[in-house]
Amino acid sequence: MQDLRGSSVVITGASSGIGRATALAFARRGARVCLAARRADVLQQVARECQSLGVQAIVVPMDVTDADAVAALADAAEVAFGGIDVWINNAGTGVAGSYHDAPLELHRKTIEVNLLGAMSGAYAVLPIFMRQNRGTLINVVSMAAWVPNPFAASYTASKFGLRGFAASLRQELVGMPHIHVCGVFPAVIDTPIIEHGANYTGHALEPPPFLYDPEDVAEAIVGVALIPRDEVAVGWPARAGQVAYTVARGPVERLVGATAAAIRKKAKPVPNTDGSVMSPNAAGTATSGGWRVRKRVPSAKTITAVAIALTGAVLIYGLNGHRHRHQRDPEP
Repeated sequence: MQDLRGSSVVITGASSGIGRATALAFARRGARVCLAARRADVLQQVARECQSLGVQAIVVPMDVTDADAVAALADAAEVAFGGIDVWINNAGTGVAGSYHDAPLELHRKTIEVNLLGAMSGAYAVLPIFMRQNRGTLINVVSMAAWVPNPFAASYTASKFGLRGFAASLRQELVGMPHIHVCGVFPAVIDTPIIEHGANYTGHALEPPPFLYDPEDVAEAIVGVALIPRDEVAVGWPARAGQVAYTVARGPVERLVGATAAAIRKKAKPVPNTDGSVMSPNAAGTATSGGWRVRKRVPSAKTITAVAIALTGAVLIYGLNGHRHRHQRDPEP
């Protein structure tokens, strides 16, 4: 796809966080967007923002755990736009805490949203892609599909499963080169997911200070829509974690587990909560979770860029100093 103007894009989980940022990113490039999530009122707000950018935006309130509702979403988008160019499985949730401490129904719902919801999305849109002989399916996965997250067992299971599901689909569709199945694997992102997820740790959840913005993921998704690729990392920690886990699985598991346990132990005690896993709540409607603002830290993208620039400056300075020293030294 060379140009997104006039293309049709379906986004699940579009009411906040990465989904909302992605809707706006496509709208700014002239794409028509179909927005899906459980909160109809918030979706209408996102639709108005997209429409203010001069594009068509429709709203389909639904729950991705309802396969019939996902099929109806695909039908609504196809009728409204005359086809679907890009489908983004973005809806996601999670449960924090030791696996046996949280109710099993929360773990089940996490799998239903993150894995089965994405599978339902693929089941609904692939027949449309096949009729068109083109289309791009993009799954928002996680670096947790490369490096297991302790105290998030069902979330990790869903993301490992989603990566494997996508890989299998790519093999099935190898004879249809214009249909693409892609995955975007973000590092830790500043979104409202902590407000939305269930917390059974007994302690307040706080992300690390090294946070990427939802807009960074949205731009990566747009890039994959333009130039489809199998797996794209957002943030160097995601790809570094993949390599480290491949090379040294045992030490990485022990390090990540010990770090997570230490962080949890220092956090303040709070009551357990189901968040919005089982049913939607009013919290967290923005793209950002506001963590960077509260911690007063720049984005990880900015920190990385500054570190690279400083490293380059030091190298240049060192090379110039070495060259000048050689110029001053007399010949033997």
